[in-house]
Amino acid sequence: MPRYIVLATMMAYPLAELFMREILLEELSSPGCHNCAAFKEFWEEIKGNWPNVKFTEYSIIDPAGQEMVQKYQIFASPGVIINGELFSTGGVNRDDFIKKLEELSKE
Repeated sequence: MPRYIVLATMMAYPLAELFMREILLEELSSPGCHNCAAFKEFWEEIKGNWPNVKFTEYSIIDPAGQEMVQKYQIFASPGVIINGELFSTGGVNRDDFIKKLEELSKE
């Protein structure tokens, strides 16, 4: 059973959530990409467990997306970048992804 702390706002938060490190998660997707849609759907299912993760989605057809393609040398969608490092391209192993979030949350 998780321990809770009550803040001045009178809202209760699980104690562990208060000390999780912030993580920047970026996805580079392309229109019509089924692997991109699968990752986005997966993220939507689990994001409630990761309040410390800031998610941003980029499209390869936008200038910011094109910059990411060049910066990270992404040749398959989706490109998943975690804290400025390329994590995967072309698909995501869900177990490895969750393990990475757990590791980074505790650092």
